[in-house]
Amino acid sequence: MLRRFMKIGVVGAATAATALSLHRNNYEIDAIALVRMSRAAATVCSIAYCYQTRLYNKGLDPNSQEYKSLRDEIHKVGAEKLLELCLKNKGVYIKVGQHIGALDYLLPLEYVDTMKILHKDAPANSLDQLYKTIKEDLKHDPEELFSEFDPIPLGTASLAQVHKAKLKDGTEVAVKVQHSFVKGNTKADLRSMEILVKIMERLFPDFSIQWLVNETKINIFRELDFIEEGKNSEKLAEMFKHYTWLKVPKVFWEYSTDRVLIMEYVTGGQVNDLKYVKANNINPYDLCKKLGDLYSHMIFIKGYVHSDPHPGNILIKKNPTDKDVSVYLLDHGLYANLTDDFRFNYSQFWLSIIDRDQNGMKYYAEQLGIKGNMYIALACIITGRPWAVILKGIDKIQPNDQERNTVREQFPNVIDQIALCLQNIDRQALLILKTNDLMRSIEYALGVNERMCGLMVMTKCCLVSGYEGRYKHAKTTVQKLLINVEKFWMMMKFYIMSCKLYFAENLHIF
Repeated sequence: MLRRFMKIGVVGAATAATALSLHRNNYEIDAIALVRMSRAAATVCSIAYCYQTRLYNKGLDPNSQEYKSLRDEIHKVGAEKLLELCLKNKGVYIKVGQHIGALDYLLPLEYVDTMKILHKDAPANSLDQLYKTIKEDLKHDPEELFSEFDPIPLGTASLAQVHKAKLKDGTEVAVKVQHSFVKGNTKADLRSMEILVKIMERLFPDFSIQWLVNETKINIFRELDFIEEGKNSEKLAEMFKHYTWLKVPKVFWEYSTDRVLIMEYVTGGQVNDLKYVKANNINPYDLCKKLGDLYSHMIFIKGYVHSDPHPGNILIKKNPTDKDVSVYLLDHGLYANLTDDFRFNYSQFWLSIIDRDQNGMKYYAEQLGIKGNMYIALACIITGRPWAVILKGIDKIQPNDQERNTVREQFPNVIDQIALCLQNIDRQALLILKTNDLMRSIEYALGVNERMCGLMVMTKCCLVSGYEGRYKHAKTTVQKLLINVEKFWMMMKFYIMSCKLYFAENLHIF
């Protein structure tokens, strides 16, 4: 009898939990944690079965062309299954899918290219769902707040979507509203995702993205707080107010909460849209230099880094009468606050790469958490270039499409080393790697990758950061004096090199 009552109690509790989950999520079946978990488990099993039966059980030589061709085919099938899961479960799954779509050089090309669609085509919520959230948070019907509200979103991301609207006074604004189901499902989604990733890692040792799940767990709840996002945007605007070309949309605090953020409405083209760049007479080389300058100063000088860097978050605009292109930086939900020690070690590792100093690379890689000869893999990840090129000098050999294809072809041979690096490296570096990938992808999209736009400004910022770190740790006045003299000499050499490159680019005489 007791056992019978216990069974009834368990069933009743599960039914009540399901009913409560349905009520909280507007009676959407897809929002129930059990449904989402079951769907994810089924997808993982389907992907694992596909690899096992169609690839691993074939007994092919992993080095043979037949194996590689079949592996690429299965990667595509697995990527399509994963994309379908992300689109159905939404929320955190979209966020992880977007991360995968930004990891050029770090994951199989089939997965990266397939998941890139999530940067601009994430699923949208209905207008009724948006209005419900706005009414709950702002305590007013949307009709009382806005004279116009465009039902078609300007953009839809993993956690929210943005709509154009007009306040009652006629001010055009962008209204960012969090997806209604996200907060209620995030914890359960993260738990299920972690379990499934561990299962995949046991089945396939090469499959190692636990670091990505860990990063999502750390950062996701910060991104869900739109108040923090608004404060981040204002902090960045103040920090770089001397960059007249950088624009950060104004926040309307009287209409903003942790789930609703109302900002100044801005227009422009996406930063990697070459057609828009050409049509608006924007110099792609100048644009990439500006972006390189901004992100290098964020990383090496300020230690405050915009950490959701994908092309959809950077708009550009240049009116016919403007001298400079304006760059609008959007989505300030996540920033990395880098420690002084990290900035010093990372800058010294970068300078060691420039100097082809393998001892320096090894030493500073260890300070970043990478042991032994794994510094080689780290150098390739950070630069996005082959080790052979690094040994010859990345400042001496221009990157090109052939090199990029070589990196992608060699990727499967070093995937285990890359995964190990990402698992062990200082957590602060992971967000920086996303920024590196963004800059490289923009340079390739705009056709200026061979001119290495960001290399010089990044090197300059590394020099400044490195000497600041050494000066800080100097114990005597003599040491500080010598460091200042050395800094002055190195900056003079850098200035001469910059002038030479400038004349080479503009006069073509070198």
